[in-house]
Amino acid sequence: MHLADLNLIFYVIAYFLGSIPFGLIFAKLFAGIDIRESGSGNIGATNVLRVLKEKNPVLAGKLSFFTLLADALKASIPILVAKYTFNMPEASLWAIGVIAVIGHTFSIFLAFNGGKGVATGLGVTAVMLPIETLISFIIWIVVSKALKISSISSIVALITLYTTSLYISSETFHVPLGIIAFIIIYKHLPNIGKLLSGEEKRVI
Repeated sequence: MHLADLNLIFYVIAYFLGSIPFGLIFAKLFAGIDIRESGSGNIGATNVLRVLKEKNPVLAGKLSFFTLLADALKASIPILVAKYTFNMPEASLWAIGVIAVIGHTFSIFLAFNGGKGVATGLGVTAVMLPIETLISFIIWIVVSKALKISSISSIVALITLYTTSLYISSETFHVPLGIIAFIIIYKHLPNIGKLLSGEEKRVI
C-alpha cells in the first residue's frame, strides 16, 4: 500500500477515535449524568471529577482516571500501530497525533464541539516525546496539587513540554507540537478569561 493511502486511512481513524467523548460516555453509563449540563460543561476528566465528586467521590475518582486514560489512548494507540506495525515516518505519526487532538476538541459526535485536548495531547507526546512528557506530567501534578486549578496546571505543563522539547529533542517536528499547543491554548481561552477575572473554579 502506498504511504499516501496508508496516511489517509490512519488520519480518518485518528479523527474518529479522537472524537469519541469518553468522559461523557462514562458519566452517563455509570452515573447517569450528562456532564455537559454541570460544572464547566466540559467532557474531560477534570469535569467528570468535579461533577461527580460530591455525589460519589470514589466513583468520581475512578471515572476521572479512566476518562484521562481513554482520552490519552485514543491518540497513542493509532500512533503506536502506525509506528510499529507499518513503520510509518515521523511526519505521519505527528500528523496522526494532531488529527486525534482535533477530533477530541472538535468532535463529529458533538456537533464539532469537544474537550480541551490536554489528555489526548498527552497521549501523543507520551509516544513521540516521552522524556519531555514525563517532566511535564510531574510539573502538572505539582502545580495541580498546589493550586487545585486545572487550567493553570495544564497550561504550565504545556509550556514546560514545549520548552523542554526544544532542548531535549531539538531535531523533532516542532510545528505539529506547536499546533497541538495552539489548539489546547485556544480551548482554554474561556478559562484564561476566568483566571484573569478571578472566577476560575478550583477542583477541591
